[in-house]
Amino acid sequence: MSKIFIFVTSLLVPAISLASEASKPLDLTNHWVGIAALMLFFVAYLVVMAEEFIHLRKSKPVVLTAGIIWALIAWYYQSHNIPHVVEAAFRHNLLDYAELLLFLIVAMTYINAMAERQVFEALRTWLIRKDLSYRALFWVTGLLAFLISPVADNLTTALLMGAVVLAVGGSNKKFVLLSCINLVIAANAGGAFSPFGDITTLMVWQKNIHASNGIVDFWVFFSLFIPAAVNWLVPASIMHFAVPDEKPKGNSIQLPMRRGALTIVGLFFITIAMAVMAHSLLGLPPVLGMMTGLGFLQLYSYILKIQGEKTHYANTPQGDMSNPIPYDIYNKVARAEWDTLFFFYGVIICVGGLGFLGYLALLSQAIYGGLGATNANIVIGLISAVVDNIPVMFAVLSMMPDMSVGQWMLVTLTAGVGGSLLSIGSAAGVALMGQAHGSYTFFGHLKWLPVIALGYAASIAAHMYFNSRLF
Repeated sequence: MSKIFIFVTSLLVPAISLASEASKPLDLTNHWVGIAALMLFFVAYLVVMAEEFIHLRKSKPVVLTAGIIWALIAWYYQSHNIPHVVEAAFRHNLLDYAELLLFLIVAMTYINAMAERQVFEALRTWLIRKDLSYRALFWVTGLLAFLISPVADNLTTALLMGAVVLAVGGSNKKFVLLSCINLVIAANAGGAFSPFGDITTLMVWQKNIHASNGIVDFWVFFSLFIPAAVNWLVPASIMHFAVPDEKPKGNSIQLPMRRGALTIVGLFFITIAMAVMAHSLLGLPPVLGMMTGLGFLQLYSYILKIQGEKTHYANTPQGDMSNPIPYDIYNKVARAEWDTLFFFYGVIICVGGLGFLGYLALLSQAIYGGLGATNANIVIGLISAVVDNIPVMFAVLSMMPDMSVGQWMLVTLTAGVGGSLLSIGSAAGVALMGQAHGSYTFFGHLKWLPVIALGYAASIAAHMYFNSRLF
């Protein structure tokens, strides 16, 4: 954010030529409207970063700020008799969000449906019953996090594996700390090589970028598999020697999956396949395939309902499931992470407004023009360790620098795994700090920063070596 303020030096009103500029945005970076919008977003994001301390949900400040920013822009344009330009720009940003929203609602609904059918609980109890040592559990939970997060989001994956770690080794704080760091790195790395694994990869895929030497399509993301694996394996191999070489005590009852669980899992993979085919074969947005898959899930939920199945979701934060209700798929839709979805709205609309004002063009010139694509994309990853990678990636996509496919994959990788450098750099890290309160902390994660940074650097080197053909 400080880089943007470098360009804000005065309150000069830009010269306006209504005849020539009626069809394109005006540069308001030096006007009070632009400066006010920039300050509002800066303050709103400070509030977002303080969510853990002030307990104000992160969506509230950015949604409010988005409305104010665009109202200021619209007022200025209307006062200068420049119609329709703002409306067209806002609708463009809204369409970007609408596609992302519907895609994520379907994905979250499937994840919630699988959770309600005890798919994840069955996996958790199975792992506990395997009587693994601390070191074996360290590797198994990390590997599963790496493999599950490309399909499920990294937050869900980290919480699932975190529950296993706490159930088995909750009394051993050293094991919990190291395992939680490992989970954050593995979940973020696993999400980086799949279009479904992270919001940022999904945004890049849906943008259908035509790079200077090809198209960033669905399959090119998997070229990041080796770099992502390196990002996890390097720090995990070093941390392995610090994990206690002991076997935990404890036992658990194996929980079975409820009826229809495997069918829902199968429908989820079919839905993903339809999203890919809608984009690759039909040239349509992937969200079409996802919404069609939601239709299949709705029909199957009707079958479960007429068969007498009940929804066993906890209706209270305490998890009271003593009063199940008839099976209803809309119960799963309602349990989507709406705070997160509205946060995405606020961020996309805010950043879109700043881009319309001209700030992203200045930032793109400063970073990509001054540092070069490779260095700039590495810096983007470092920024995502402090600032959420969603606004960072949306800003890059709004700048749309002229880069090769390899460079687009580099920024996808760095934005995805850069959040592992600090515990606050990703949703997975923040969630695990709450789940393993007292054992996994910000400073506990910070002690292992040099090791994590080594993995970050190694993953970039691996990408430059193994994917050199993409540059």
